[in-house]
Amino acid sequence: MAKASVFVLGSFVVSCSAKVSRFPRPGESLAADIVTIEPGGKGLNLAIAARRIGAEVDGVLAIGDDLAASFAAPALERAGLPPAMSIRVAGKTGSGVGFTDAQGETCLAIDPGANRSLNAEHVRAAADRLAASDLVMAQFEIGDAPIREAFALARQGGIATLLNPSPFRPIAPDILADTHILVLNQTEAEALAAEILPECADPAEPARFVAEWGPALLARGPRLVVMTLGAAGAVALSAEGAIGQAALPVDPIDSLGAGDAFAATLGVALARHWSTADALLHAAAAGAIATRRPGVFEALGTQAEIDQLIGMPR
Repeated sequence: MAKASVFVLGSFVVSCSAKVSRFPRPGESLAADIVTIEPGGKGLNLAIAARRIGAEVDGVLAIGDDLAASFAAPALERAGLPPAMSIRVAGKTGSGVGFTDAQGETCLAIDPGANRSLNAEHVRAAADRLAASDLVMAQFEIGDAPIREAFALARQGGIATLLNPSPFRPIAPDILADTHILVLNQTEAEALAAEILPECADPAEPARFVAEWGPALLARGPRLVVMTLGAAGAVALSAEGAIGQAALPVDPIDSLGAGDAFAATLGVALARHWSTADALLHAAAAGAIATRRPGVFEALGTQAEIDQLIGMPR
């Protein structure tokens, strides 16, 4: 299998998630079936998912100077990620709280904390490490400045970029122009459409995405736009046309890490120069595997698990 080297613009949070029978109503307290406290953050999840499927991973992520920062070093070591990824800044470490209901649906809230302090200078200090990568991945638990700097460096070096704009905020036009692969869910697609193509009705409906909304995004820079559809799978659009990918059947327990697993696996597969169809299949498998165990850190799957699920030995 071809090696891939990935540089992740990371984020780190101490994550608390609870498995409940249903989401609580306002003012209500519920008994939880499982409560998991673990190192997390979309950026850390992307890095772990990429590493577990065999990619070489580097990057940057910020932690604070509080007690919660002590979660970071053991997490990086356990995940096989380089200690140099971690940057200590003043302030509190990021944190998050999530709920997963009996159907595996999730809701969560994130306080970025120290992740807000990651800046362009941190990226410039790691420019040599970034230049050695095949793909730069970013997400929105950090600010625009480090993403803008990293994607500009990637463009100069002919390196592909992947953006997962979650938690959603409007994407700056220059960042979108430097994004090769854009991965977003239906909620994020609707929010982005409202910013860029407000006249498009139902932009997250797959046929409308392929016919109207997706092409408008491609015209703004990305070469590939992928919209995940939850249990309905995903649809990808490029200049070559649209490709659909069905979800792989599993019995979901917790879907918190599914989106990060999907995005990381898609990016690594494309960095390995696999076809878009193969990349989507492996990404869908990775997303499905991440729902089979509670939490995220231990739920993200390996390449062997992905191959087993899709019945395609490599």
